[in-house]
Amino acid sequence: MGAEAVLTLPAALTLRDARSAMAALGPAIAESGDPTITVDASALTHIDSASLAVLLQCRRLAEERQRGFEVRNAPSRLVDLARLYGVAELLGIA
Repeated sequence: MGAEAVLTLPAALTLRDARSAMAALGPAIAESGDPTITVDASALTHIDSASLAVLLQCRRLAEERQRGFEVRNAPSRLVDLARLYGVAELLGIA
């Protein structure tokens, strides 16, 4: 049994960064054989609503492949934003 693959978010994940982040994350999710797609958000320092959009898109891609999805090490700003938009539970960061 191999080690779990963890996808790491960049330090900046704002509207400006969303497209390039999805260009990296989308294929990684598609190629993953893990039963759960795990995203490490510990590096995030620049966050806006686009951060949530990227994470929700990643979750959707994982679900399309019948995989679980979780976000680990979410910074408090991301947690607060997810709660504000009502998506914290969807992202597993409630």
